Amino acid sequence: MPRTCRQCVARYAGQPGSGRCLGHLDGMRLFEARCGVDGKRFGRPGYESRHRLVLPRSGAYLLQVNGQEIFVDSGTAVLTRPGDELRVAHPLGCGDTFTAVELDPEVAERWPRTAYRFPLDDATDLDHRLLVATCRRGFDALAVAERLHAVLDRLAPHVAGGGPHRPVTAVAHRRLVADAREVLADGRYAYGLTEIAARVNCSPHHLSRLFRAVTGEPLTDYRNRMRIRAVLADLQDGADCLRTLAARYGFADQSHLTRVVRRHLGRPPSTVRELLTHRA
Repeated sequence: MPRTCRQCVARYAGQPGSGRCLGHLDGMRLFEARCGVDGKRFGRPGYESRHRLVLPRSGAYLLQVNGQEIFVDSGTAVLTRPGDELRVAHPLGCGDTFTAVELDPEVAERWPRTAYRFPLDDATDLDHRLLVATCRRGFDALAVAERLHAVLDRLAPHVAGGGPHRPVTAVAHRRLVADAREVLADGRYAYGLTEIAARVNCSPHHLSRLFRAVTGEPLTDYRNRMRIRAVLADLQDGADCLRTLAARYGFADQSHLTRVVRRHLGRPPSTVRELLTHRA
């Protein structure tokens, strides 16, 4: 759902920019923007209205948050909170591009309130760019949510907790994952991470992390495998309209179904259908 996001950009940068919305996710908004402003002096202050995580992709600039100066480049993420005073300068004149995420306040409040900048290592930078690519391919709420939580876990691993668990805790974790699988097995393949988490009474972040820890794969990958198998069953039973199957199993459209099947099976669904229905 791309659209112009100049108001979003201005709210963050306090100066002109151009961008587009990447999508809305459970009360959060993701957008990407380019700022080409050139100026060695800090602009007039602006005030943050949301919890916002900024993930730079290129360029560099100076940012003051509540008077604290930060040099921001593609190796630095920035988290700002409602009420923060922001001032921006571009002394290098190279402009910058970035992705910004309006975070759920419950997620943002787990981060230390005195910290504004977080290092973007190579793995986190790749997760960030995969998040953007996932949005651009067609907004799949579950896939985008898992990509986003992967970035958040890498930026602030202490938030997720860790360490060994008592046996009773491990059992509870396995039960939670089993409950999430039951939700998907009930045919709700279009559910996003928030909907699944609500059905099993836990937070989306907690569910995403536990599912990967218990099963060894992201919830998105598991969901895709299960719904592909549902599609294959229908194809083998004579279904022939891929558009109908895409809608039935929660794909964005027929092209999305084709991409996912090709990625998992190495061939498009039309070829798979011929193989499954061929009679010697």
